[in-house]
Amino acid sequence: MPFDPDAAAAPGTGIFGLPHTLQESRIMLLPVPFDATTSYRRGTADGPEAIRTATMQVDLYDRRFGRVYEQGIFMHESPAEIRHLSDRAGELAAPLIEGGGTTGDAKEDQRILHQVNAACEQVNAFTYHQTKLVLNAGKIPGLLGGEHSVPFGAIRAVAEHYGAIGILHLDAHMDFREAFEGFAWSHASIMHNVLSRIPQVTKLVQVGIRDVGERELEFARAQGGRVEVRYDDVWAEQLGNGTRFNDLAASVIAALPDKVYVSFDIDALDPSLCPNTGTPVPGGLSFNQASLILQMLRESGKTVVGFDLVEVAPGAEEAPEWDANVGARVLYKLCGAAMPR
Repeated sequence: MPFDPDAAAAPGTGIFGLPHTLQESRIMLLPVPFDATTSYRRGTADGPEAIRTATMQVDLYDRRFGRVYEQGIFMHESPAEIRHLSDRAGELAAPLIEGGGTTGDAKEDQRILHQVNAACEQVNAFTYHQTKLVLNAGKIPGLLGGEHSVPFGAIRAVAEHYGAIGILHLDAHMDFREAFEGFAWSHASIMHNVLSRIPQVTKLVQVGIRDVGERELEFARAQGGRVEVRYDDVWAEQLGNGTRFNDLAASVIAALPDKVYVSFDIDALDPSLCPNTGTPVPGGLSFNQASLILQMLRESGKTVVGFDLVEVAPGAEEAPEWDANVGARVLYKLCGAAMPR
């Protein structure tokens, strides 16, 4: 029976209710249910499966991107070993996080840090290996977190595969903290680690930034032209003074090289769209503003070589699901941005 994109998603079908097999799909989605270093509120490890469920209600014709589903989208099963690792490492990390980076016992601190950092390195190795398999098969990797620490291995694999790449980083935070709370692979350190350890990343353009530390600002300045930051409050002032949002978005796209990896932390959006994310911050992009940036990226002729969507955390079981509902639609837009021209 031919696939009907306007029909309800049938039980047992894949992501977005699609019938595609791994071999038939151009986009491979890898769930990574890990959130051991989240410093405010955990729950993002439940994000990938919540998003998978929510995609069944997404209409498949997208007004900005058209028939995104036609390129084939496949999502792997959630790896139980990563979820177990997250639970164990999260339990270990909890007393250190609660103490603001120390338990009061230096020896115990070092024991915890050693084990949690080792768990994060296992995640890095997992995402690196899985992403290399996707790239070697000629497909586009998309990673679903989990906290924002998890894409490091994927970004490394993409950078090694393609050479020089840029990163479009949508986030409320710069993520330039060095070993935040002692964790070398903290969710708050992802872009510090990327710039320090992956030389093929020649450009990082950050959008939505509105919560920063002074040392993060110093780190950004030390990178010179390698980093460009679009601060949320500056954009708000410019929009209030009559600047068109399209012009602001165009400046972001123009700053990126030809090959682009997109790292989308859901807290880049206004927190009314993601109230249960780990570290919500007032302000942020509207859904339509974020969608327009992704549309303009695709229309620019630049190539999206990989992407991640992280920090989506579902709400309470008894409440109507909202965060994953928004996340599912952001995910479809990311798949659309990765469509060939």
